[in-house]
Amino acid sequence: MTLSDSARVEAFDTSVDRTLERWRGKRRPIDRLFHSASIIGDFSIIWHITGVLVGVFIAHRFTESLWFSALIGLESLIVNQGVKRLFRRTRPTETGDERFTVRKPRTSSFPSGHASAAFFAATLLTWWVGWGWAPLWFAMAAVVALSRAWVRIHHPSDVVGGVVVGLVLALAAIATGLAGPLH
Repeated sequence: MTLSDSARVEAFDTSVDRTLERWRGKRRPIDRLFHSASIIGDFSIIWHITGVLVGVFIAHRFTESLWFSALIGLESLIVNQGVKRLFRRTRPTETGDERFTVRKPRTSSFPSGHASAAFFAATLLTWWVGWGWAPLWFAMAAVVALSRAWVRIHHPSDVVGGVVVGLVLALAAIATGLAGPLH
């Protein structure tokens, strides 16, 4: 990355963070939404629960929800033990914004694992149960992803990077047939 690229990323992060700061602490329901989304995004809890609910109540294929959870675990392993080790980016704050209590992550800031898992899951859920459900899955994914910049545990560019990584990994899982049992 050249100095100008680095400066552009920093300018993007600063601009987005300033925009978010105009809203942080001003609307309690929005703060609660993003704070809660950040917490239930830990360890992909929201995606494991969603997978089970979809398997039982929508797809009526519970055993495939177990496969979905296994894929979520594999995605997490690739991102947290592979991709993040390549970058070792420091976080914008050590423990997040003081207004929000969040778990202190042990991994690099880039890319956001919450964002990656969210868009990976939303893509596979769409593959599994069809396009009619895509707006719900991707809205959930967007809230979880944005929550990480909201609570200031990730730079906004980490979130964008996580979205891209999650989409690429999901498309790779689909293209290689790894996500085959879900369709």
